[in-house]
Amino acid sequence: MAKISRRYVLRTGLAAGAAIAATRCASNNQATAPSGTPSNPATGPEVNTNQIKDVTLRLIGTGVSQINEIRDKAQEDLGFKFNMRALSTEENNQIAITQPGQYDLFDGEYFSLPLVVPSGNLQAIDVSKIKDYDKIVSIFTENKFDGMKVEQAQGTYPYKVMYLKEQGGKEFATERTNWATMIPFQYNADTLGYRPDLVGSTKISSWAQLFDPEFKGKTSILDIPSIGIMDAAMVTEAAGLMKFGDKGNMTKEEIDKITDILKEQKKNGQFRAFWKTFDESVNLMTSGEVVLQSMWSPAVTAVKAKGIQCVYAPLKEGYRAWGGGVGLSKNLSGIQLDAAYEYLNWMLAGWMGAFLGRQGYYSAVPENAKKFMKPEEWDFWYEGKPAAIDMVDPFGKTLEKKGAVRDGGSFKERMGNVVVWNSTMDEQVYLVKKWNEFIAS
Repeated sequence: MAKISRRYVLRTGLAAGAAIAATRCASNNQATAPSGTPSNPATGPEVNTNQIKDVTLRLIGTGVSQINEIRDKAQEDLGFKFNMRALSTEENNQIAITQPGQYDLFDGEYFSLPLVVPSGNLQAIDVSKIKDYDKIVSIFTENKFDGMKVEQAQGTYPYKVMYLKEQGGKEFATERTNWATMIPFQYNADTLGYRPDLVGSTKISSWAQLFDPEFKGKTSILDIPSIGIMDAAMVTEAAGLMKFGDKGNMTKEEIDKITDILKEQKKNGQFRAFWKTFDESVNLMTSGEVVLQSMWSPAVTAVKAKGIQCVYAPLKEGYRAWGGGVGLSKNLSGIQLDAAYEYLNWMLAGWMGAFLGRQGYYSAVPENAKKFMKPEEWDFWYEGKPAAIDMVDPFGKTLEKKGAVRDGGSFKERMGNVVVWNSTMDEQVYLVKKWNEFIAS
């Protein structure tokens, strides 16, 4: 991997990723999430916290899980306190790399680990202390899906950075060890979102349609280099404009070619805007300024929650995927380290997975999340079955009416059709430079 300086990370935020701000941060905006089934009330595991009740853990991460309701439930079940900070992926990585004294738990994406792990600021996680480790989906632990080895994974797929060679090491292992970098808790398969009421009779079925002249001036791509370039690669390859050896690890020549294509599209007026934040993507879609764009699952659901039609398109070329987990600060020890392991185990126990599942995310241990979901919720979000009842998000808003089917179908259909994962490339520094040239052109 190309050498990346601390100053460069601070200046460019080159690992900027999916900063999902679908969070309710104000404590006065609390809402009660749907409960579990009658036989499985939505309560977490009982933990003996006699020795750790005075602990407060500082957790940095993105808005995916830095949510008041999750914090409150963790504190209720575990008996100790959390100080959670919701940051952009860019800020999150910068703090993880340069300010190790500012956090105890790091909630980040797997594609950020090639930047964070070399700093030495995360300590290896002893997987023998994770109660349900062997229940974690094998995408993370064995690079397998549905019992089969994933042979063509591109990008920084989780297994590639899941393990360290040794307890105090900074090198990733190529096979399973007892030392994990992070414990996963959520992940998803991303695609394009669109307004069916504004695209007319046109069926959105390919990434290539982001460049379709029919939508000139009404499309958008996210302005986060590490992810925007992935969506652009899916589009250009689908449109037959170029091919890549590995979309998740482009050569300089490939980066030059794709940015030239993007500049030409921009010059021709194809894009209405470029967005960096969740709210920007939601506003562009709800206003109708954009009819087809890069989107994240909770942004689509946020548009739907406003009563506006929005579809997360199941495209024929497949999905771009991402995964997130929690790592341990090197500064944790003693009773605080014990508390951190309690949180990692609570995180996988089911309540949190069900809570996030109602926004469209997948749990690292689906069988545990299922215990805290209504059968109708499980059938809709994981099995791809028509909704037997209205689907409601964790904050009480109706997302889908009875009879609706999840965009893309079941868990197996969606995660089984992943083409590339969010990535940190060998030529990451060069990529960010060229991407910024495109945005400024």
